Amino acid sequence: MAEWTTEAVAARFAEAAETGRRLPRVNVQGYFNVWPAFAREVWESYPDTEPVYRPWPPTPQAIDRMLETMRWVLWLEEGQRHLVWMRAKDIDWKVIARRLGCHRTTAWRAWQTALNEVAAQLNAGTPIGSVVQVGQDRRGMA
Repeated sequence: MAEWTTEAVAARFAEAAETGRRLPRVNVQGYFNVWPAFAREVWESYPDTEPVYRPWPPTPQAIDRMLETMRWVLWLEEGQRHLVWMRAKDIDWKVIARRLGCHRTTAWRAWQTALNEVAAQLNAGTPIGSVVQVGQDRRGMA
């Protein structure tokens, strides 16, 4: 990608959250049932009126993009990470603001700041996992 924008970064975080939701569920191993299968009556075999549908599993390319996006949060502070992921999961701004203890506009500004920080790191070509200290440029000089 030539130039990362805040919209592109936000879209990538939203895609990563959706990919994570579509991954198969993890079952605890080691538990099993020794009871025999019962022959049920017709009225017993359909307890639910509405079936639960699971989405299709994500593609390997989507999983790779999700893993790359999850490494981007290393550039953010912990509070910014929570904010970015809450918004990527499409949680309402009112709920986010209530959880952070601030106004919706303040939460939105903090979200924009976090996205701008990630976009700036991506545009600068900073390797993932390296953190630029405040007051220093990328060469480590003040």
